[in-house]
Amino acid sequence: RICVDICFSDFSEQFSGLSSPIAAESFNYKKFFEMVGLKKKSPEDVKKVFHILDKDRSGFIEEEELKFVLKGFTPDGRDLSDKETKALLAAGDKDGDGKIGAD
Repeated sequence: RICVDICFSDFSEQFSGLSSPIAAESFNYKKFFEMVGLKKKSPEDVKKVFHILDKDRSGFIEEEELKFVLKGFTPDGRDLSDKETKALLAAGDKDGDGKIGAD
C-alpha cells in the first residue's frame, strides 16, 4: 500500500461501484479524474500523487508510466491500451512535449 497522505488503495472502493472498471478500452480519463477527486485536492496533494506516478523520478510522467496508472488504484487494475494512454497523456500534457510535468 503506497501512502503519502493519499492512499491509492482507498480509491478501490470508488472503483468497485463501476460495472466494468477494467474492461478493455473502457477507460475514460475525465470520469477517472472525477472519481479520484484530483480536482478537489490541494496542489500539494496533487504533487504527491504526481511523485508517486513518476516512477523513474525524472520530474515528468511519461507514456510508459501512465500505462500502469490503474494498477495503483485497484487490485484488479489493468494496463491501459496505447489509445487510452495517449488520450490520458494528451489531457495532462500542457505544453505538447509528450510528457506531464509536475506543474
